[in-house]
Amino acid sequence: MLIYTLTAGRYLKQLEARVKGYEKGHDKGAGCQGSLNVAPHEYQHQQDPPVTALSDCSTSPTAILDEDDIDDNPLTEKIAHLVLSPEGDKRYFGNSSSASLGKKFLDFVKSFKTKLDIGEDFITPTYNSSSNFSIRPNAHQFPPSTTSLPPFPFAKRLYAEQYAYIGTIFSFTSPETFEKNIREMYDREPDFSDKRDCLLYCQIFIILAFGQMYSINQWTSYDGPPGFEYFQQAMNLLPDIHEQPSVTFVEVLSLVGYFFQNLNRRDAAFLYIGLALRMAISLGLHQEVSDDSLDDHAREHRRRLWWSVYSMDRILCVKSGNPLTIADEDIGVLPPSRLPDEPKLCPATVLLHYTELSRILGKIMKNVYRTPRTTAYNLVSSVQSILAELTQWQSNLPQALQCDFTRLDAEISRQSVSMFLHYSQCINMTARPLVFNVVRKCLQNHEITGEWPDWRNGLQQSTILVVETCIAAARNSAAVMAAAAKQNLMATYGYMDGEHAFSAAIILVMINIAFPYNVRDRAAMKLALDVLNSMAERGNLHIRSLHHLLLNLYHTVTPLSAEPGDEPSSTSAAPTPAPAPAHEYISPPAEPAPATSTNESESSPIPLPHVPPDDPLTAFLAAQQSASPMPMPGEGGFIVLEELLSFENPTGDAILWEEGYGTFDVGMDFDWAQWNS
Repeated sequence: MLIYTLTAGRYLKQLEARVKGYEKGHDKGAGCQGSLNVAPHEYQHQQDPPVTALSDCSTSPTAILDEDDIDDNPLTEKIAHLVLSPEGDKRYFGNSSSASLGKKFLDFVKSFKTKLDIGEDFITPTYNSSSNFSIRPNAHQFPPSTTSLPPFPFAKRLYAEQYAYIGTIFSFTSPETFEKNIREMYDREPDFSDKRDCLLYCQIFIILAFGQMYSINQWTSYDGPPGFEYFQQAMNLLPDIHEQPSVTFVEVLSLVGYFFQNLNRRDAAFLYIGLALRMAISLGLHQEVSDDSLDDHAREHRRRLWWSVYSMDRILCVKSGNPLTIADEDIGVLPPSRLPDEPKLCPATVLLHYTELSRILGKIMKNVYRTPRTTAYNLVSSVQSILAELTQWQSNLPQALQCDFTRLDAEISRQSVSMFLHYSQCINMTARPLVFNVVRKCLQNHEITGEWPDWRNGLQQSTILVVETCIAAARNSAAVMAAAAKQNLMATYGYMDGEHAFSAAIILVMINIAFPYNVRDRAAMKLALDVLNSMAERGNLHIRSLHHLLLNLYHTVTPLSAEPGDEPSSTSAAPTPAPAPAHEYISPPAEPAPATSTNESESSPIPLPHVPPDDPLTAFLAAQQSASPMPMPGEGGFIVLEELLSFENPTGDAILWEEGYGTFDVGMDFDWAQWNS
């Protein structure tokens, strides 16, 4: 207590001295307002190094800021907010979810479009969890008749469907283990008083639930996605969390959390994945262990299971805006590796590269979205470092896992699709706050001047490169998802594919609203909206609400006149704010005629090639060929430009960077559609 009092006293004296020094400089009329370092001496070693470019007025003209610049800087707003769910509960959400970008853009557009009508009475469709979903904690007391396994061949088929989407990335249950367990369940009556039997049955049912979800492309039900009945049976058999931990229990909790994501129950998903991670830690999966009873296969499974849970936890934490659960420095287990009897390209290879992206995703959360944030110089350094790591990751990725953009009509593997979308999402999340701020300033300028100048005007090359890289990542994500959908490789009701589709679509919608007409970006937006529409038409209620809102936002802000040569895929009018029924087709938006300008090469519309209206992928690829390659992928996939890895600190855009990355205050909800009230 005495030590604490002395430390606090020293800290207060330091604060008083710094404040007096600041006031003295202010009284002398000093034009330079540097950052005030108020960290106590004991903690100063944890702070970022001082940045002379922004704190020393003698070295940078942009350091001369007035008091309003500091007071109004969103970086200083560190107050967390709670949002109301449709049920009226208060929920906390962080600042790095894709929907946070949508929320900010929606609020901004409403600020100058006072008569904006995008569906004030719109209610987010949710699965009817209150009447049809229940968790029975004493499941082992129920008779065996309450559970029913499908025929063995059908169960194996469902496992194969699940494995194609999950098993090739995450290592939860191998084909051999699943077949062994399910044969055991078929060969004898289960003992529901035995916790092991309950856990095995629970694992089988949750796998069957995923298998049915991934094997069905058309589903209309407000009770849940395909596989929901299997999931209910799994939850009825899930042991209490205080039961003895085990590797199987970790696997089950991870799958349960991931399925909750597909139900759009984000809090439950976050909790169950967190339970899985903590149980894994309690079993020592995060460290190498000396146990002679573990053979090479068992030891390697522990490693793969850990990195699977780690990766899933990172993804859910970052995309919900929650703090990271575990620091990388606390992990001592070896990365996944190939066993001697496995082929060169095996699940361990895929998991290794996927996990590396998840690690980079954690770095994005820590260095780009965390509170408190730092100066523009450190933001630039963080973005540059992250893009450098992504470039290194891309160069190390095996050719078999690359996406070849020159042959998108060729056969593609689901592993490649998952890998590339995860990679593009990392680029998107790194740069999209800056994209939002550039879009915002373009719209503000248009409200004042009525003109649509080139958005690059006045920006430094480093800022332009980051924005264009983010846009290119969104374009490429849309192309990969459209190509995957043609080969029936998109998870219509899956959380991850929907998240990636919306993340790309919101970027493309924003730039098509705020930037001068560009044939390639317009085709990419139509492609991204078509991907969302396909998922919505087939029964994904959450995606339907997001797609519907994007369309209404785009139609409301832009005119509805069509461009020459760009026929809309439907002659119907713009959709009304009310949610569409299950059978209704929500068409891509009609294209606005861009404003005329003296510079015809920039503002005049370029007619799209005449292609079938139901083939936006063909239109997009044609538009890609007719546009300049900035920045486009190499032979194997998207490569970050070298200029991004060596650009100088954009001192002229310092405030733009700080405002962009400071705009996303904590308190953003995933369910963007419920905010228009």
